[in-house]
Amino acid sequence: MNQKVLFFSTRSGLKLSKNIASCYGTFLGKIRFLEFSDGEYTPCFEESVRGSQVFLIGSTFPPVDNLMELLLMSDAARRASAHNITLVIPYFGWARQDHKDKPRTPIAAKLIANLMVASGATRVMTMDLHADQIQGFFDIPVDHLYASRIFIDYIKKLNIDQLTIASPDMGGAKRARSYAGYLGTDVVICYKERKKANEIEFMNLIGNVKGKNIILIDDMVDTAGTLTEAANLIKKQGAKSVRAIATHPVLSGNSYEKINQSALEELVVTDTIPINTIKFNDKIKVLSCASLFAEVMQSVHNDESISNKFII
Repeated sequence: MNQKVLFFSTRSGLKLSKNIASCYGTFLGKIRFLEFSDGEYTPCFEESVRGSQVFLIGSTFPPVDNLMELLLMSDAARRASAHNITLVIPYFGWARQDHKDKPRTPIAAKLIANLMVASGATRVMTMDLHADQIQGFFDIPVDHLYASRIFIDYIKKLNIDQLTIASPDMGGAKRARSYAGYLGTDVVICYKERKKANEIEFMNLIGNVKGKNIILIDDMVDTAGTLTEAANLIKKQGAKSVRAIATHPVLSGNSYEKINQSALEELVVTDTIPINTIKFNDKIKVLSCASLFAEVMQSVHNDESISNKFII
């Protein structure tokens, strides 16, 4: 029997969730958040979800409220007898904590995965995890989408000559090679060492950029320190132009100012995280991932393969 499909959104993800629902050809379901004076809250579905295929949409970027809303919604759907509960998490927060890099630290990504499974989720759908192995932290199916489906088309439309793909750090080398292999371009890599989190000690460049048009590829841009340092270094070493593409616009601290003052001609991101409209500047271009998520959600509901949704 084909279950009824229902979409619900966390409060912070409403804009993207509405776009996903629209691309799917439906509307967001009714949900109300009851709030207590001390800040505690509880979600309440205002329509029946019994026996339904429920998609709960929301990125889990900090603060923790965004994660808690999704977990509480999942628990509510389970207790209301939803048949399937898919957590659609465009940006999976805490993904940078996928291993212990020093003694006496948590593996937060695994903890978050455990919480999602415990909440009653039967499936997770996300995009461009910081580390691919996080898929293995779940004991339920994970649909891991890639924004390359969106970005490749954009890069092709730019029709840039002397194009070279770059990674702003060693960790993104595999991603950069995948793009370069598909586009038939060279690859350059920036090598950095940190004093501590979000603070770079020094950076070197591996590869030739002189006379080239460079596109830096990354999964996220947080403080924009690495990305802007890489762009400035590449420009100093003779590149014609430097652009950047990053799936998740975390954009914390004074990142908007760094981007505006850097050698970057533009930064292209998706809408997995809401952009700060007050600090927004002309260098930042947002491409929507709504249609991609809607297509995959349709395939999941119909028990169809999603392999044709991947480019690289």
